[in-house]
Amino acid sequence: MSDTTNSTTNGADALALAQALIRCASVTPRDAGAQDVLRAALEPAGFACHDLPFAEPDTEEVRNLFARIGGEGPHLCFAGHTDVVPPGDEADWLHPPFAAVVEGGVLYGRGACDMKGAVAAFAAAAIDWASEHRAAGRALPGSLSFLITGDEEGPAINGTVKVLRWMAEHGHVPDACIVGEPSCAEELGDTIKNGRRGSLNLFIEAQGVQGHTAYPEKAVNPVHALARLVDRLVSQPLDEGTEFFQPSTVQFSTFDVNNPATNVIPERARATCNIRFNTLHTPKSLEQWLRQQAEQVQHETSARFFWEMKVSGESFITEGGVLIEVMQQAITAETSLTPELSTGGGTSDARFIKDYCPVAEFGLINETIHQVNERVPVGDLHRLKRIYRRMIDLFFQHAAA
Repeated sequence: MSDTTNSTTNGADALALAQALIRCASVTPRDAGAQDVLRAALEPAGFACHDLPFAEPDTEEVRNLFARIGGEGPHLCFAGHTDVVPPGDEADWLHPPFAAVVEGGVLYGRGACDMKGAVAAFAAAAIDWASEHRAAGRALPGSLSFLITGDEEGPAINGTVKVLRWMAEHGHVPDACIVGEPSCAEELGDTIKNGRRGSLNLFIEAQGVQGHTAYPEKAVNPVHALARLVDRLVSQPLDEGTEFFQPSTVQFSTFDVNNPATNVIPERARATCNIRFNTLHTPKSLEQWLRQQAEQVQHETSARFFWEMKVSGESFITEGGVLIEVMQQAITAETSLTPELSTGGGTSDARFIKDYCPVAEFGLINETIHQVNERVPVGDLHRLKRIYRRMIDLFFQHAAA
């Protein structure tokens, strides 16, 4: 049934490494040995590895790994994560989610696409690159590094953010970074993520005056006021999009009163919404927009509004430059496709990396991520290794030109 030796490339085996990583049940924030597997593959090739565990009060410690080879010249970083989301009901899987079974030329397992497959493919490409230079007695044309976190699928407070600070403090800031998120929609090579929308959550409370429903003139109904504010926030589009971004969106996910009585006007009502915003907005400008709308409704209803804003990430775009050019050339050379530049989807750790260097995302097809029977064709895994290897070679060629 299973075939764990189906390798179609020379050098380091991306499939074997992906299987070893998947067999570590690293459901966020647990590591379960995944980063030890990666370290064991990288160190013999000459990478200096640093274990970087971080924790906050009342949070579980997160393991992170930084590995680098070469200390001079251009510095290219690969960023990824070894944590995965829970598998769900394991009885629904065709194969156990952490068994890493290959059947019919397809690798099954939690993290196969998101994103242990990409971590394995880039590691295999990097190992071959370093080994070939060493075998030929050539000096490395630059520096290659890995920023690997165990906190991407979690709250993302003890992972990439803190590793980046450590990298800056220790002289490891890269010139460019490739994030191995599963970027492709239908075919390997069809999409590069060259930016992301920002994301923020609003927790809004309307405060009124409690009273009897038979005497509404003696009360201020916060439910009516909050409903009016919600309508204002969603009835008019924030924008029409940009060249690189779709229109910003406002989506309410909760509207709560917790009032068991049918004849009582409550004192408070609450709602929660998520705003996905493009580069036409900032969290500050969006809060100002909310304030203006709330003040209008407050004037109309006499209810008072309070809110809390939590920002997951700001919007960003990498419009061009060497990194995008190199990624496009490598993908086209291996697949004959012209990848689309996209900013769709949710957030990723690229939102943190963009403050340090140009960053873009490229990885496997995202069709089965977070699903039961997450899987990747073995051929795509080997093809991704070859694409990453071309990206590495082209990056240093462009940097030397």
